[in-house]
Amino acid sequence: LRLHGFAGLPTASKARADGQFFYVNGPYVRDKLLVHAVRAAYQDVLHGDRFPSYVLGLDLDPALVDVNVHPSKIEVRFRDSRAVHQFVFHAVQRALAQTSATAYGSVPAPLPAADVGAAAAASWRREHQQSTFGPELSATFSPSPYPPHPTRVDPAGVAQRIDQYGALFAAPGAATSTTAATAPLAPYSPPAHSASSDDFPLGFALAQLHGIYVLAQNTKGMVLVDMHAAHERILYEQLKNALDAQVDGQNSGDGQGMQVQALLIPVTFFADPIEVATANEHQDTLRSLGFDIATLSPTTLAVRSVPALLKNADAQTLARDVLRDVRQYGGSRVLIERRNELLGTLACHTAVRANRMLSVLEMNALLRQMESTERADQCNHGRPTWIQLDIAALDKLFLRGQ
Repeated sequence: LRLHGFAGLPTASKARADGQFFYVNGPYVRDKLLVHAVRAAYQDVLHGDRFPSYVLGLDLDPALVDVNVHPSKIEVRFRDSRAVHQFVFHAVQRALAQTSATAYGSVPAPLPAADVGAAAAASWRREHQQSTFGPELSATFSPSPYPPHPTRVDPAGVAQRIDQYGALFAAPGAATSTTAATAPLAPYSPPAHSASSDDFPLGFALAQLHGIYVLAQNTKGMVLVDMHAAHERILYEQLKNALDAQVDGQNSGDGQGMQVQALLIPVTFFADPIEVATANEHQDTLRSLGFDIATLSPTTLAVRSVPALLKNADAQTLARDVLRDVRQYGGSRVLIERRNELLGTLACHTAVRANRMLSVLEMNALLRQMESTERADQCNHGRPTWIQLDIAALDKLFLRGQ
């Protein structure tokens, strides 16, 4: 199996599904299975009522596909449809995970496409060094269609010293200053090599606008970040990785589980009989998600621990959210089919809120985390988390050079 072509960036999505083209062993086809596989790959980065654009080609052994289903040969039937679906899904999903600031340094604005791995595109990119296409990906068949889990970045290393900002952007001899953090940050170990703009594609923070946006400067110009949307994506990916690590630990027998934070004083709240019954019935599911919710009385629940990644969130709100989803869909289904939706809800309630004033150190820590997080260009709801306005665009606004 081989998948090649172009998959559009989420920010280039359309209101109609009229930019989707799939080719199997050369000819154009319309196949619901292939469309569903690509749609599922975009699920984490695309708004629900938007459609991705793509031009993809699938090459496989002709014996594995029946092209005589339709008189015009526009429909096909695969011998092992599940394997093809999983292959296409994971190939596109891996390519989209690489389309971030760290991958190719372009801006998440409406762009033609993100490269999935065509040889012709590689030649085109060599001729156009300022390409806005993502990294190349060669998708080939392997015994297991599931990719290895991405390396998790230790949050202790995300705090960035502001003196490096001066080294990159300040005028020669200009003094630089730092602002004390309003919350304790993990110690930062400076890299062995000197800082360069390639190390920090999102640049360095300058200010916070109306308690909502972070204004930063990089070598291209100005970067504007929606801090809630960005932090929401970071937490969401961390929760997914933590839950995946827990499953891997259980399968390997090493006992690794999601890190939890025990509350010094349990949070108690009034609960209706359905919430109490749900907490009692689904203790295993709740513990696997990092929650310890105990029954104190027929009308009172106590939250004793929460996932460590969500320790700063409102424990009562988190508990009610997880109990609602577990009650609605059932414990096993939440962990399998509805897992990402639940984790997205938990991340949304935990992410930094509007009007929360951040220090420069905290803003830079957010930028560094974005650079090390997959799919950080969009929040969990498919909205962009940052935009780039380069110097040429700023000059045009002020009619400079005209």
